[in-house]
Amino acid sequence: MLIRVEENQSYSNLLLNQVLQKHALERADAGLATELVYGTIGRRNTIDFFMERFVSKGLAKLEPWVRCLLRLSFYQLHYLDRIPDHAVVSEAVNIAKRRGHQGISGMVNGVLRAIIRSKAELTLPAALGDVKRIALGHSHPEWLVRRWIRQLGAELTEQICAANNEPPHVSIRANARRRSRLELLELLQGSGLSAEASELAPAGILVQGAGNMALSPGFQQGDFSIQDESSMLVAEALDPRPGMMVLDCCAAPGGKTAHIAEKMDDVGKIWACDLHEHKQKLIADQAERLGLSSIQTLVMDAAKLDEHFAAESFDRILLDAPCSGLGVIRRKPDLKWAKQEAEIDAISELQHGILSRVHRLLKPGGVLVYSTCTIEHAENAGMVERFLAEHSEFELDPLPADRFASIDPVAAATGMVQILPQQFHSDGFFIARLRKRA
Repeated sequence: MLIRVEENQSYSNLLLNQVLQKHALERADAGLATELVYGTIGRRNTIDFFMERFVSKGLAKLEPWVRCLLRLSFYQLHYLDRIPDHAVVSEAVNIAKRRGHQGISGMVNGVLRAIIRSKAELTLPAALGDVKRIALGHSHPEWLVRRWIRQLGAELTEQICAANNEPPHVSIRANARRRSRLELLELLQGSGLSAEASELAPAGILVQGAGNMALSPGFQQGDFSIQDESSMLVAEALDPRPGMMVLDCCAAPGGKTAHIAEKMDDVGKIWACDLHEHKQKLIADQAERLGLSSIQTLVMDAAKLDEHFAAESFDRILLDAPCSGLGVIRRKPDLKWAKQEAEIDAISELQHGILSRVHRLLKPGGVLVYSTCTIEHAENAGMVERFLAEHSEFELDPLPADRFASIDPVAAATGMVQILPQQFHSDGFFIARLRKRA
């Protein structure tokens, strides 16, 4: 998996899911495999920094599979404490023999034994400035750390980077049309699972040690969906009512769309649109599993929806915009290494282009929710401020107080809230609620 992420730019979360489903490991082994993949990718630049001194030719000169094997082994030696050093070395040498030749297995053996002898010396230099210290201490690219320090300050940046290396919660959203959150909670606890109500999302439940919840009978029969707590707040902000016409501009894979339909008690119509044809099925599958008939799918570029629908034909519009995704590094650790700073400006222009057109489809008095899974100012508050400066017929509208006041009462009252990854151990997310003047 590490080789495929490095060589083919495979997405670690999708790849891991496919491989674990294919091999049907025991829960403990699946957990270890997940830890090894995400941990090795997540700590990559720190691992390389420490390991460089032990590889005479330099890491860059090694074949990709040898480099991945050494990183994987170093991660276990340095960051994990339950796997004995001798087991790590033995396993790595066996893999090197199987994949390579005697010379490579000898080199791997020598490098790892030298690392074990030098464990006490593997510390970062004391005199690093904030950017290098945070980038190496918490394994993030320097450009990203520098950018966040400029926007948020060094202390907050360090907290975010540390949180990005922690494993994410498993959270599920109760389907209120089948049973209440309390009923689902009691059902899960009664079956021996460790489950508690989310403090962040009204429909959310946190589950521990349950493995892949998508394989449980409750998921198959539509009792719940798997969704991050921050993401669950988007439908709460939209606050749709039964009978409304709703447009979800960038809907795949359909989690927020389904939540909107559940909140409308499946009465009304939701157009769930996405640019990619293969993603249309993901949305349709969600709707079918949850027994929702109000969702209609459409394959279309969100920037052209105003050519397909009549002006002012929707009561609610959700633009969960394409974004840099920098709020979900915890779930997709390879993202921080793949992303380039120049992409942020490009994606901001894409967001602005979509927003500048879909707003025409909203009825006077209607609500448009703009959301992203990033913590980048230009894509979030900066984007909303830019839009409002260009469109005087729109204003920020307070977010529903009963659902948002506990997060940030001041921000909720103004209509924009930014959730950072370390605050609730959920995804970094931005949500703004805009109303079109009647």
